[in-house]
Amino acid sequence: MRKLLLTIPAVLLLLSVVVPTVSAHCEIPCGIYNDQLRTQLVAEHARTIEKSMQQIMALSQADPVNYNQLARWVSNKETHATEIQHIVSQYFMTQRIKPDQPKYPAKLTTLHKMLIAAMKCKQTTDLAHVNDLRKYLKEFEALYFGASHN
Repeated sequence: MRKLLLTIPAVLLLLSVVVPTVSAHCEIPCGIYNDQLRTQLVAEHARTIEKSMQQIMALSQADPVNYNQLARWVSNKETHATEIQHIVSQYFMTQRIKPDQPKYPAKLTTLHKMLIAAMKCKQTTDLAHVNDLRKYLKEFEALYFGASHN
């Protein structure tokens, strides 16, 4: 019984280390890509970041300040910015953008600008960074999918 009680925490600890590193898309390469879905997810994350920033600003001015809700919105904002960074770096930069493709430098530069904008979204509640993120996403979509993409 004692051995079982010691084994369970060890298994749970192992799972807590392994499970968070599992990602939603592989690098096998599996050949199953949905680039438009990924750009839609970036746009959705940007909307969530914007909503989080608005909530943070409103909660910060409340009297009394609800610090629990404030902390939750800050955490939410940072989580979604991290998701954007993951999609940009892990999905597009690692798996989809290749050096021999047309407009490679422009695509890479625009993706890097998106990473910086996402980082700035983590650091502040300045909605200008969300607007920059959206602008760079549109630029990237035009470069990646073509100018006629909506």
